[in-house]
Amino acid sequence: MSEQSRNILVYDTTLRDGCQAEGMTLSAEDKLEVTERLDELGVHYVEGGFAGSNPKDEQYFRHVRGLNLKNARVAAFGATRRKNRKPEDDPGLQALLRTETPVVTIVAKAWDYHVTQVLHTDLEENLRMVEDSVRFLKEAGREVLVDAEHWFDGYEAAPDYAMRVLRVAAEAGADCVVLCDTNGGALTDRVGELTARAVGELPCPVGIHCHNDCGLAVANSVVAVQRGADHVQGTLNGFGERAGNADLCSILPIINLKTSHRSVSEEQLKKVTEVSRFAYEAANLMFNEHQPFVGPSAFAHKAGQHVDAMRKAEAACEHIDPELVGNERRFLLSELSGHAAMRDKLEGYNIESDRRTATVLLERLKELENEGYQFEAAEASFELLAVRVAGRFEPHFDVKSYHVSCIRQPDGALVTDATVKVDVNGDQMHTASEGDGPVNALDGALRKAVVPHYPQLDRMRLTDYRVRVINPRAATAARVRVVIQSTDGKRVWGTVGVSENIIDASWEALTDSVEYMLLMSE
Repeated sequence: MSEQSRNILVYDTTLRDGCQAEGMTLSAEDKLEVTERLDELGVHYVEGGFAGSNPKDEQYFRHVRGLNLKNARVAAFGATRRKNRKPEDDPGLQALLRTETPVVTIVAKAWDYHVTQVLHTDLEENLRMVEDSVRFLKEAGREVLVDAEHWFDGYEAAPDYAMRVLRVAAEAGADCVVLCDTNGGALTDRVGELTARAVGELPCPVGIHCHNDCGLAVANSVVAVQRGADHVQGTLNGFGERAGNADLCSILPIINLKTSHRSVSEEQLKKVTEVSRFAYEAANLMFNEHQPFVGPSAFAHKAGQHVDAMRKAEAACEHIDPELVGNERRFLLSELSGHAAMRDKLEGYNIESDRRTATVLLERLKELENEGYQFEAAEASFELLAVRVAGRFEPHFDVKSYHVSCIRQPDGALVTDATVKVDVNGDQMHTASEGDGPVNALDGALRKAVVPHYPQLDRMRLTDYRVRVINPRAATAARVRVVIQSTDGKRVWGTVGVSENIIDASWEALTDSVEYMLLMSE
């Protein structure tokens, strides 16, 4: 492994490969916004989509030309020419040129099995397809990247042919050839070994593109960089087909903080958590709370030996400072917490941490947990509790009453509506809203009452809703705990409510979430 520091080029394929994930879709407008965020993050290439495949990607390629990108070059994705056809007559290559992107990436078959069984052509024609396509696109003035599809599988089956595909692409003028573990089945030591061979034998830069079917995509990408790859591909949050792609939200910090190489600047790396969460929001997907580096729980410590160690030495139980990736350290609270943990939390909330306040807060915490509350995933509710115990809570609104009704129509349709009466800064608000369910309807009615006075609430969105029965033996009279996760696009917070009535528990968590955002906006 070379110890010489290198600048690693980062290629993001969230907008193409990432969108192949089950349940994920992005509009053309979403794609443009994600492109701008990736540019701020400092990635070098943004792959916008498959040229000529659908109207949405065509719209994206038209409008992306108007973005003022400072770091990223936009790439269009396509394939080598079809068999037995001239490149100038190939509709796929022509579609690539019509995108007018400065970079084009073409996928080439590197596994002899795929050449004969999928393309239904012979091995020599496949090599001519690679060579002709690269030369044609280079003559058109494009930067050309070649994704050698299934390259690691191809090498194991026919190593000489897999290497010939790379050499043909490089000799035809490819700016980079990318080794693809398309099935995600390669093991890390083998990826490192074969990457080193490709780097040593090719006259152009080598890249890596890994899928996560064995849970090794990040490890395989990093070892490829360590063995000489100068270009790494992946997606935000590991979005992608099947088990996903290599997660750039882990790869970027690992390259910058764990190796001698660099991918983005220190200031750009601090944006990775924010960009990760924006991508979840744009895709309307739930956050992975335990995601390395950027997850809300990535630097969370529960009461006990770890918290005690962290209080004595911040580096005791963390492999990096969370601020380096724009995340934050959290100490989780439970009935196991002691006075020292309470005082630390109070100081973190800018509340004077005298022993009396810490004692009252600790006793109140124990009482609430005995009733079924749990604050590990609902620290926003705990912060509101701390502010109340300290006598510093000033409510932004006062709920007088609420009402929810669900009516099943004769045709089977279920209509849910809610009304709320709220005092907001002396104004008596009486609002109503329909919703997909009682919580959605209550959320809509509350927003109608409060947003005119606090327009910043327009940025808030509920991202997760979880219900847990606390005492199931009580059957239909059981108490339930509701945890709601919310975001404003930058921060993520959780709130909790407990009641025998699921709607009332939901209402408690919902109003806490609104109060917390308003508190943080002050």
